[in-house]
Amino acid sequence: MAVAEAVPARAVLRPARLRLSLVGAAVFGLCVAGLAGVLVGAVRLSPGDVLVELIDRLPFVDVTSGLGERGAAILWQLRVPRVVLGGLVGAMLAMAGAAYQGAFRNPLADPYLLGVAAGAGLGVTVAIAYIPRDTWPVDPLPIAAFAGGLIGVAGTYLLGRSAGRSRSTVSLILAGVAVASFLTAAQTYVQQRNADTVQEVYVFILGTLATVGWREVLLVLPYVAVSGIALLLHRRLLDVMSLGDEEADALGINATRVRLIIVLAATMGTAAAVAVSGLIAFVGIIVPHTIRLVWGTSYRLILPLSIAFGATFLVGADLIARTVLAPAEIPIGVVTAFFGAPFFLIVLRRARSM
Repeated sequence: MAVAEAVPARAVLRPARLRLSLVGAAVFGLCVAGLAGVLVGAVRLSPGDVLVELIDRLPFVDVTSGLGERGAAILWQLRVPRVVLGGLVGAMLAMAGAAYQGAFRNPLADPYLLGVAAGAGLGVTVAIAYIPRDTWPVDPLPIAAFAGGLIGVAGTYLLGRSAGRSRSTVSLILAGVAVASFLTAAQTYVQQRNADTVQEVYVFILGTLATVGWREVLLVLPYVAVSGIALLLHRRLLDVMSLGDEEADALGINATRVRLIIVLAATMGTAAAVAVSGLIAFVGIIVPHTIRLVWGTSYRLILPLSIAFGATFLVGADLIARTVLAPAEIPIGVVTAFFGAPFFLIVLRRARSM
């Protein structure tokens, strides 16, 4: 992860209004991506039968589907939860990326900025190497990833705050780089001591939605909901904070406290998303910046639209990941990196020119 110099600035705030037509277009795109996700898969299902089966689940609708028991099981136990989880994770990562960029006034900030990814990776590696998973009533990997992500962020915050309030933003970013490097080194050491775990750890690092079900959806949903609501409630304050901490304080807004709330909410949601999907990079950069370039810089627009467009992007990336080399699958993190790396360079050039 690269961290560019924060954009100086006294951003010019333009009035922003979330138009109904824009919301409708975002929701329509998400519905198209979701429908494609459930229609296409390694096992061929009749599109007509799938549509009838979906319609049959609507309230007050009773039609007969020709999918059969096996086809219905594939649809409702594999494809639908995978699409739903992809949407939740994509929406959370996109919102977290936008929130970090606003809180730190840094266009290259992403959801893994404060050590979430490194902490989650270390937690999963330790769990795979040392925890006998067959003795647990539930899979310990998501728990380990979530705990590791929170520990990484806690360490970053404590280290960053030790530099004092006057350099809190820069100190937190630098502390995140330091903590991530330390945790990554610890993860590498554990992997070298347990070479047989390398392949399973790399599956997590590259990101995957291949083994998910409704259990993972229910696991991540409360965290995404709470984090998303908290971030949406602070979207106007993010616009004010783009003017700088001194200006925000002069307007009666405690910038340090607002930043802490935003970072905690975004980090909690990110840690939960990472716990069930692995490390999927670039979503938090591609989606917010696309919205920013097309529709404006106000977070009153960016955060709500990040929900729909983040979900659409990751559902579409997952569709590519499981169809390009079908029946084999490409790690979804490889697909997002394929689109994200050139986009990252564009954003970097734009940030430098500003």
